[in-house]
Amino acid sequence: MNPAQHGAAVAAEAAAFVATVKAADLSTPVPTTPGWTLADLTQHVGSVHRWFSELLRRRVQQPPAGRDVDLRLPEHADGLPDWLTESAAEAAEVFAATDLDAPMWAWGVDQHARFWVRRMLFETLVHRADAELALGITPHIDRAVAVDGIDEFLTNLPYASPFAPLTAQLRTPEHRSIRFSCTDGEGDGAGRGDWLIGLRPDGFALVADGAEARPADATVRGPAAELLLLLYGRRDHTSTAFRLLGNQELLDHWFAHSAF
Repeated sequence: MNPAQHGAAVAAEAAAFVATVKAADLSTPVPTTPGWTLADLTQHVGSVHRWFSELLRRRVQQPPAGRDVDLRLPEHADGLPDWLTESAAEAAEVFAATDLDAPMWAWGVDQHARFWVRRMLFETLVHRADAELALGITPHIDRAVAVDGIDEFLTNLPYASPFAPLTAQLRTPEHRSIRFSCTDGEGDGAGRGDWLIGLRPDGFALVADGAEARPADATVRGPAAELLLLLYGRRDHTSTAFRLLGNQELLDHWFAHSAF
C-alpha cells in the first residue's frame, strides 16, 4: 500500500467503526481493551485522529512536549459516533493538504509525514475490530491491508518501548529468530506474506528480506488478518487458527511482551 491508499483506508475504517457503534449501546464493555467501553474506544479513536492531524499540520521535527489539542468533544456520549466522523473528515482534509513525503519526526522508522497516516490507519482498524468483537461480530480485514499492517507493526515495534515498556524485554541470551508467515493469498500478487524477527542479547528487529531464507527457531503460520490481530494481542497464539512450529518457550516470550 502507498500513502494515498493509506489515507483512503483511514476514511473507510473510520466509517466502518462509526457504522459498528452508531446503533450500539456505548456502555458495552470492550474485552480486548480491558476497562474500556465502546464510548471510551470511540473517544480514543477520534482523539488519535485529531492529535495526529495536529502533528501533521505542525510538521513537528522533535518529539512534542505535550498533547495540547482541542478535541471539541460532544457533551453527551451518544454524540461520539458523529464526532468521530467529524474527526476523520478533519484528518482527510489534513492529508490532502500535506506533502506526505515531507521529513517529519515520528516515533518509528519512517521519519516522514506518511508515517502518521499509516499509523492512523492501523490504530483505527484494530480498534474497529475491538468494537466488532465486543458486539459479537467477526472482523473482516482485507488481506492486502492486513499484510501491510503486519509489516508496519513489526517494522516499528522495536521503537515502541516508550509506551509499550514490555517490548524492552524482547531479547534473548543468544541470537534467536521467529518467523511470521501468512497461509493465505500465496502467489496471488497480493503482496508479501513472510517476516523474520531476529532477537539478540541487546534487543530485536525485523530482518531484511534477503535473509528470509534462513531457518527460524520458531514459526507462526496463519491467515494474514488473523496474524495481524494476533500481533496486536487480539488473538491467542494457542488458538487453532495458528500453526506453531519450533521453540514454544521463545514464542511464549514474544507474545508475553510484544502487544500494544
